Amino acid sequence: MKINKELFRKFEKIVGEEYISKAEVARVCHAYDATKQRSLPDAVIRPNSAQEASQILQLANERRIPVYPVGAASGMTGGAVPLHGGISLNMNRINRIIEIDEANMIGTVEPGVIVADFQNEVEKLGLFYPPDPASNTFSTMGGSVAECSGGLRGVKYGVTKDYVIALEVVLPTGEIIHTGSKALKSVTGYDLTKLFIGSEGTLGIFTKIVVKLIPLPEKIETLLAPFRSITDATDAVSSIIASKIVPRALEFIDEEAIKAVGRYTGSDSIKETKAMLLIEVDGSVETVHRDALRIMDICKNNKAFGVRKAETEEEVNDLWSVRRSISPALYTIGKKKINQDICVPRSNLTRMLNKISEIGTKHDVKIVNFGHAGDGNIHINILIDPSVPEEMRRAEDAVGDIFKETVNLGGTLSGEHGIGTTKSKYLSLEVKPRELKLMKDIKNLFDPNGILNPGKIFPPAT
Repeated sequence: MKINKELFRKFEKIVGEEYISKAEVARVCHAYDATKQRSLPDAVIRPNSAQEASQILQLANERRIPVYPVGAASGMTGGAVPLHGGISLNMNRINRIIEIDEANMIGTVEPGVIVADFQNEVEKLGLFYPPDPASNTFSTMGGSVAECSGGLRGVKYGVTKDYVIALEVVLPTGEIIHTGSKALKSVTGYDLTKLFIGSEGTLGIFTKIVVKLIPLPEKIETLLAPFRSITDATDAVSSIIASKIVPRALEFIDEEAIKAVGRYTGSDSIKETKAMLLIEVDGSVETVHRDALRIMDICKNNKAFGVRKAETEEEVNDLWSVRRSISPALYTIGKKKINQDICVPRSNLTRMLNKISEIGTKHDVKIVNFGHAGDGNIHINILIDPSVPEEMRRAEDAVGDIFKETVNLGGTLSGEHGIGTTKSKYLSLEVKPRELKLMKDIKNLFDPNGILNPGKIFPPAT
């Protein structure tokens, strides 16, 4: 059903005239995410509370109107794109940090809170919220939970699901439920909290998020290690982990990514560098100093050259700017990038990167790799000219082959970006028919009329 004048007025009564729009500019601004897919919603609505979101969903469910929740629209798999029109439900007005409980080391936030803003506030109190997506300066807590974001610090501290302990959720029917507990241990019934985390906005809309916090590390050291071959770099990764040191971050960057950042920033890349590791360790002053020296020795023993440690905060920021600049920098060497984030067991990282190289050669496409080497999570970027249909076809064939090899090596189609629309047709490579049916049954139980973020995760009907 379309949103006619009568229905529009009902939604307007819920949120107020200022916070609902059918204007083209509002609809265009809510038509896409970081994948550059584009589909216009029929209206944009911006609720200010769980109660307003509840009333909107109840009415949308009654009238069978699709609802697409959105935060910063920074997702990489099409999760916020309103494929079938309907309502783009912008959650950014629900954006308070409700509480930072120092005694119990937990925080309660609303979904529109920016991840980095929350991190900065807890760190003022000597506390730490580790999940650290590269988009943390603009991505929201709600989107982070919906996608189960990981980030640079996942190798040591885990991902979003390891910190969320309770949720307030508006179901597609408009009901408001509460899952989990502020107690750090709870085994009361099924773990509904974990079910919602990573559900990509298909089961419910978060209006409160409770997360556990940990003490802020005393000291951080940042290291850069260039290598003359990818194999030397990945061997160093294995050697670091085998030494029983778990870095705070252990990032891999290949030669093409390094060159792209050089063009983008106007900086000189290190000559002869085929791969680079960016490593961070944290903890007590004594432990960090010791571990940093050991890691530098391990890298040198694996043929790293020019290994260096950042000595000032400015040098630390310069090193991390390389990693955070990669995504925009790739547009200096390609008109479009197809971005995928696979994850394999660390022991298969070298084999996977070799397979990716072979697949790139086979399909005659340029593939740039970077990512979280410490947990086997590789961000694969296939650079193409979208105006050349044959190039698009070769890229899609390459994606299919990469996913097959990923699963063959015991990996998964997504480490942190989710499935959305870009990976849905490949889901059956990893998820078997019985498990896929269970997932669909869960979706139908929570959303019997299929109004919430329809068209996401599950393969399109044939």
